[in-house]
Amino acid sequence: MAELKQKSTAVSDNRSFKGGEQPLRLHKYLAQCGYGSRRQCEDLIRAGRVRVNGTVVEKMGVKIIPGQDSIEIDGQVLQPCREPLAYYILNKPPGYLTTCQDERGRRTVYDLLTGVAERVFPVGRLDCDSEGLLLFTNDGELAHRLMHPSFRVEKEYRVWVEGFIKDEAIRLLERGVNYEGEFYQPAQVQVVSRNSTFSELIVVIREGKKRQVRRMCLAVGHPVRRLIRVREGCLTLGKLKAGELRKLSPAEVARLRKEVGLDTLP
Repeated sequence: MAELKQKSTAVSDNRSFKGGEQPLRLHKYLAQCGYGSRRQCEDLIRAGRVRVNGTVVEKMGVKIIPGQDSIEIDGQVLQPCREPLAYYILNKPPGYLTTCQDERGRRTVYDLLTGVAERVFPVGRLDCDSEGLLLFTNDGELAHRLMHPSFRVEKEYRVWVEGFIKDEAIRLLERGVNYEGEFYQPAQVQVVSRNSTFSELIVVIREGKKRQVRRMCLAVGHPVRRLIRVREGCLTLGKLKAGELRKLSPAEVARLRKEVGLDTLP
């Protein structure tokens, strides 16, 4: 790692900047180049899949200068220019994994991205059995802000749970619950209908932990039968049918970026 430190972590001291390029943290640069959110790019680095100037990066915090440092991902050189930013919304059906590929050969959401030329990645996840709105983009900064809990972006779900859910259970969900040692922040809950067999709810959260809505409902004794994400921030699923994909309009992109404090035009 000594060579890498000389070449990439001390760039702010004695190195000349070609074309005015400034040093950037590696994971942030990878996100800007469309390789995922910042968190996903950190995972690429931790997995040993990224090289800088021929040396595998083994820790976070390394800085690079675009155009000067040679960066490889899985042995392929990353070009300094990036693709145009792209934004798509998918109505994910059940039975698809939110991942690029599966070692067991199961279907993934990428099987549904027909006609998409850009290298895009999903913003957050929906588990295999869940349905609904899934945003794809190569805008790493937007993805980071949408997923980070500090930006408190609302995610709205239609949820069907087993049994007649009582008002007491609703109040627990609205106060926040603990499940298997983890605390989940308060949700907004509206009862659509309920009977002895199942209850239909509208649930809004701002945290977005793994399987959060399912675990919150389990915590109050009502396993989820079906879950559909219908809104993320200002984006709504609308009339998009299961398995269908569409490109966001410029106005939708501008509203979404503004919502998380970014310039409306990337």
